[in-house]
Amino acid sequence: MVQAAFLCEGERDAAASLPVDVLAPTASLFGDPGRLAGLAGDARRAGLAVRAARPLESLLRGDGGVLGDIVLVDCPEVDGACLAALIRLDQRVARAGAQLVAIASVASLEDVFGCLEGRDVRILVDPTPAQAALALGGAMLNLSHGRVRELHEGERLELLRLTEEVGRLAATLDRLALPLGSEGAHGPTARLASPANEFGAPGGEARRDLMRRPRPPLPDPRLVHRIIRQRRLRDRYFESELFADPAWDILLDLTAARAEHRRVSVTSLCIAAAVPATTALRWIAQMSEMGILVREQDEEDKRRAFIALSDNAADAMARYFDELGKDAAKLI
Repeated sequence: MVQAAFLCEGERDAAASLPVDVLAPTASLFGDPGRLAGLAGDARRAGLAVRAARPLESLLRGDGGVLGDIVLVDCPEVDGACLAALIRLDQRVARAGAQLVAIASVASLEDVFGCLEGRDVRILVDPTPAQAALALGGAMLNLSHGRVRELHEGERLELLRLTEEVGRLAATLDRLALPLGSEGAHGPTARLASPANEFGAPGGEARRDLMRRPRPPLPDPRLVHRIIRQRRLRDRYFESELFADPAWDILLDLTAARAEHRRVSVTSLCIAAAVPATTALRWIAQMSEMGILVREQDEEDKRRAFIALSDNAADAMARYFDELGKDAAKLI
């Protein structure tokens, strides 16, 4: 057994005597000194060995130390130094092949997202303890399994839906203190394939015939906005979680934006997804991994990024609405 190494004066007493197993995955923590003790407790409860906890700005001084297997960074507020440190940390995490879990607030989300471009990044927005534990557990799972083989699209979405189900169950347990095992994950889920793979994959004369047709234009954005309003109208009369379908809400919002030649920020897209921001970010990450969404950097401000449909996804949405024809106006 070893003791966690805390380099922040004033935090030693608050977070002292944190026993960790030397064989456990290691974690490096970065954030405000006043919040590091709490982060260390979260990491330890998730089964991580805390290697060190430091202010984020320590990365700019070159004393960030050797990174652990999982890096947990807390950024409820950001300034210029914090953004520079985030960019440096993102680069170091990518080189080290570590997993990065970032905690942001609604106010800091846009800046944090713009600074973090790595593949193995999870961003949480004002997470509950259950959400934080879920994210750390997912990062640990990636350490042991994620690099063994690439998951198929169906497997990735099934895992994502299972993660959301576990997250909802954990939140319910937190709220109502229900006994464990009182609810379970639901069964099979529909598969959302990448447009590129779906249209390019062999099999199905109808699919090949579809590709031979001229590409139709994107739908009228006024129609798409009407559909979105109809979908939100249900929330007035029923619990919004009953109809949660973040993938489709994201596609609709980005389809309207593309038709209007408008760029969409990650914060705006999280709102359009009509689910908690942390949940929306997981869907955005997964759909980007599948090639449905693409990240576009702001040429004028490198710290800012936008989300857009990939060309294949835009083509699929155009063909979908074209095939619906006049019935599209009745779509919800």
